[in-house]
Amino acid sequence: MKASFYSLIIFFTCLVLSCNPKPPEKPNVLFLFADDQRADALGMAGNENIRTPNIDQLAREGSRFTNAYVMGGHHGAICAPSRAMMLSGKSLFHVYDRLDGVETMPMYFGQNGYTTFGTGKWHNEKVAFEASFQKAKNVFIGGMGDHFNIAVRDMDSTGVLGEPTKKGFSTDLFSEAAIGFIEEYAETDRSNPFFCYVAFTVPHDPYSPSPPYLDKYPDGTIPLPKNFMPLHPFAFDDMTVRDENLTSWPRDPAIIQSILSDYYSLITHLDDQVGNIIEVLKKNGLYENTIIVYAADNGLAAGSHGLLGKQNLYEHSTKVPLILKGPGIPKDTEFDALVYLYDLYPTLSELVGLPQPAGIDGLNLVNVLNGSVNEIRSSLFTAYRHTVRAVRDKEWKLIRYPERDFTQLFHLPSDPYELKNLANTTEHKTKEAELMSLLKDWQQETGDTARLTADIILPLNYDYKTLMRKPDQWQPKYTLDKYFGVKIP
Repeated sequence: MKASFYSLIIFFTCLVLSCNPKPPEKPNVLFLFADDQRADALGMAGNENIRTPNIDQLAREGSRFTNAYVMGGHHGAICAPSRAMMLSGKSLFHVYDRLDGVETMPMYFGQNGYTTFGTGKWHNEKVAFEASFQKAKNVFIGGMGDHFNIAVRDMDSTGVLGEPTKKGFSTDLFSEAAIGFIEEYAETDRSNPFFCYVAFTVPHDPYSPSPPYLDKYPDGTIPLPKNFMPLHPFAFDDMTVRDENLTSWPRDPAIIQSILSDYYSLITHLDDQVGNIIEVLKKNGLYENTIIVYAADNGLAAGSHGLLGKQNLYEHSTKVPLILKGPGIPKDTEFDALVYLYDLYPTLSELVGLPQPAGIDGLNLVNVLNGSVNEIRSSLFTAYRHTVRAVRDKEWKLIRYPERDFTQLFHLPSDPYELKNLANTTEHKTKEAELMSLLKDWQQETGDTARLTADIILPLNYDYKTLMRKPDQWQPKYTLDKYFGVKIP
């Protein structure tokens, strides 16, 4: 009788528990962020010359957005406004590059029960980093540095970053910090999910790979970009802005190929460390319940259009890789929706079950991921300083240079490398006017007050022989010898 009584208690207890199951665990988030990586510098993007097996596998196990963009920047260091937009969910003219006092994505996740950890590059205010993360190691506060001697800081128990020290090669330092955090987290009760932010400083120059990667892509083996030019065909803005100084004019095809070899080597090193981080997730049973984001802060010319940097609005410099993998994300799927990096904030919030953040400009991509809609916006707007503006829809793109009173119009499906300017042609006059009107609408919507025709019109022609270059203080011996002809014993 007593046994039957206890059996009934156990039965009803089990029944109650089955009716009130334990809420599902919120997914972890691992955010992997590259620096200056072109969207086409991935094997999964159809690039047969680069080896990125680990990032490619993320795309096969998740979803890749083929039209992801950064909105641009108001100065030459595009990294800073790009990161500010992505971390705040706000557009360029609502955040610029200042995060002090702004609620960031990691801060929001931390307020909602996540353990937050940061490592790598932070190109915004130190105080904003300290406000955003609960834990941190090997943090670089700045825009760029010598990869071999990157100055990094650790966060103490009070949440303050210490003094910078030099410990080793940047890619290894940041991956080691992330791996250390994951292994430490795995030893806890895992009651709170984690948000782990890993911001690499590669493949941003200096183009100086770690020694084991120097011969991964021998010089001369990487084809030139299909839109390679020895010189940009006209002047706009500052033709000697920092990135453009990294080699001489006209661009020597052999030097551009050498830059690409080093650039790809930096990316392959990054890919190897991505693989190491993923392996630690798998080893600790965390992989399946972790949303992994792989993205980059902006693209890079690297010889396209006669340019080297990201201080322009061509596709190679504004389009970025964007991969999401994890719970709630379809596998082996590509989406061509027009998206910004700052759409990630509301998207990740919904994917992990958090309320949508307030006061942001980013749009939620979840309905694209689940197939409910094909797009969240029909066009995109990009801007660089006061000197270039651009707008694109699914097929057409217009770039406007106010100081030169000059316009470019490209039909992207037939001209993806932006080589045939169709502006000022009778056949495309209506399309040009339509996109110019769309550009003005975007300016009004985003708060951009730049005029589309300047009071003083500057010449399009320039003499490349007058352009002067010199190395900056971050270039190591390898790049000084190879790209500047400065021999350091």
